[in-house]
Amino acid sequence: ARLRMGESSAAPHARRPAACPDSQLELHILIPTSAAELRFLVERASGLWRRGVASLRTRGLRASWRRLALHLSPSSRHAGDVGLYAPTSGMGAPAAVPASASPRASIVIPVHGQLARTLDCLHALAAHPPATACEVIVVDDASPDDTAAVLAGVSGLRLLRRDTNAGFIAACNDGAGLARGDCLVFLNNDTVPQAGWLEALLDTFGEHPGTGLVGAQLLYPDGRLQEAGGIVFADGSAWNYGRFESPGDPRFAFVRDADYCSGAAMAIPRDLFDRVGGFDAQYAPAYYEDADLAFKVRAEGLRVVYQPLARVVHAEGATAGTDPERGAKAYQARNRAVFVRRWADALRAYAPPHEPDPSGVAGARPQVLVVDTLTPAADRDSGSVRLVNVMRLLVELGAHVVFLPADLRHAGDDTVALQQAGVECWHAPWVRGLPGWLRRHGGRFDTVLACRHYLARELLPLVRRHAPRARLVFDTVDLHYLREQRGAELAGDAAMLRAARRTRELELDVVARADTTLVVSHVEQALLAGDSPEARVEVLSNVLRLAGPGAPFAQRRDLVFVGGFRHPPNVDGVRWFLAEVFPLVRARLPDVLFHCIGAEPPDEIRSLAGIPGVRLHGHVPDIAPWMDDCRVAIAPLRFGAGVKGKVNLSMAHGQPVVATPCAVEGMFLRDGEDVLVAGDAPGFADAVVRLHEDE
Repeated sequence: ARLRMGESSAAPHARRPAACPDSQLELHILIPTSAAELRFLVERASGLWRRGVASLRTRGLRASWRRLALHLSPSSRHAGDVGLYAPTSGMGAPAAVPASASPRASIVIPVHGQLARTLDCLHALAAHPPATACEVIVVDDASPDDTAAVLAGVSGLRLLRRDTNAGFIAACNDGAGLARGDCLVFLNNDTVPQAGWLEALLDTFGEHPGTGLVGAQLLYPDGRLQEAGGIVFADGSAWNYGRFESPGDPRFAFVRDADYCSGAAMAIPRDLFDRVGGFDAQYAPAYYEDADLAFKVRAEGLRVVYQPLARVVHAEGATAGTDPERGAKAYQARNRAVFVRRWADALRAYAPPHEPDPSGVAGARPQVLVVDTLTPAADRDSGSVRLVNVMRLLVELGAHVVFLPADLRHAGDDTVALQQAGVECWHAPWVRGLPGWLRRHGGRFDTVLACRHYLARELLPLVRRHAPRARLVFDTVDLHYLREQRGAELAGDAAMLRAARRTRELELDVVARADTTLVVSHVEQALLAGDSPEARVEVLSNVLRLAGPGAPFAQRRDLVFVGGFRHPPNVDGVRWFLAEVFPLVRARLPDVLFHCIGAEPPDEIRSLAGIPGVRLHGHVPDIAPWMDDCRVAIAPLRFGAGVKGKVNLSMAHGQPVVATPCAVEGMFLRDGEDVLVAGDAPGFADAVVRLHEDE
């Protein structure tokens, strides 16, 4: 293996082997190495067959074929691996840089010579001006070249000229003293910040309460990672996590706590910086001041966080060099001793020097693996909303959460949203298959949460073999056999009823073998108490964030339905409502409109768009306008199971609901007070009209 030496502003690195992601390790993915892995392949094949047959019955050939094509289409590399902005050399100074009289952020750039690199940095700020109000402060630390004269002509730039060279720490502290913004952003002059970097840094404070310092993702000019947050060891030495790896690698692509973040690109509230004494002059002229600052921030009870969306190219060593035996780099060894003396008590809790891996980076926190068929899309279905919020809550409660979709896809914005919530998300090409990935990573998990009975059934033997200390939690999402049974009875379909009985056998088998089963309602918990009395069954219902009150009654109008059409009960419910209920409503409210929102409507639903008063919207990226402006939400479901997210969604927005008895099952809602309930078409129409007209 190639051996590489790295550098950090904190300390030299240990030696390490070259990168070897999972995709390079798992060369025998399709060849089972144990009975558990063979069983996984058999269960997966049989499960796909059963679900395919069921899909043909409920969705038809065309819709089923589309789903199959999507499932089998190849995964692609992380969409975030795109080209980096680099200024054209020899451009001279930019005419202006972003400037605000009332900045939120003050960007402090210490400079000593290296004018060409400083100009590149300023060109990057000018080429992609931050949307956030900011100011740019350059502290010229007695540069021996024409830095002061050239920068004096840049409009909007605040230039502080020092008469004597005192080094990085003094320059940064002087720049902070001039700052007018609420947040200080320290940026080396040998960096090229990429578009959106500043917003990503600053937004982290709001999205992750308790954060005191945020560091950027540092990249080499060729696109490789330079640092994804720093790791400190018990002897005071340090490691730039992710060095020379791909920035798209799942290990380095999510928001996480770091031991320290490089001073090359970091953000900290100005009042906090002042409170902890800024960069400590004991480390002058430079090195270890950023690690010391991070430890002081944690001593204040706040977090130090790495933000992968704040991408900054850094020409490492361009200013101070890379030789630890000469020049400014020689201070690294001296300052390490200062750092160890100051933080000796805290360092006792740190590990000895080693090559960090995802298990070690999580520290002592419990590690939870969540596996679902697809990456949850919080703007598409209630099951996704629930799972996303459950993972968020687990992170807030102190768990290290890892998500792995069975389809192994990077799901674009949906994956990024989980990563931004602090979830470690794995996907192709860094995963080639579930068996190989679990063989490599399973030993680190305390809990494995497997969603849906067909996926949990496949995973059970693999988890028992490769994650022996993990508790396996089966999340039903809803009881599939109950939903299928009710749908078959409503349709009077004997074949569907036989399939529901088979689903019941399979689902109850998983319930019996799991350590804990989660259901979303007490109704389902009571059902399983009879069907699987020995099982441990707990209720974890829908989880939503409360929204604002929306528009007042007088400014609202019309009806809205929200539900993805891959779910058969939604297809049946909308079809029934438009055929039997809506004509009765329109006879009394001729101007009322029905807004139907949901992804992947089948042809039979699309054909209903021609009915007067019907507006078919399909998937919408933001549901809020309909939640805020429509008077009444409807939940006309005639079969199903679990707790209905569409009802919860409207309640979270303060929007009243008319529902069938099936749609409010297990929710403890009171008819006439929390919701209006009706089971037949005339009663449902009466309830809709009453609610629409009664302020």
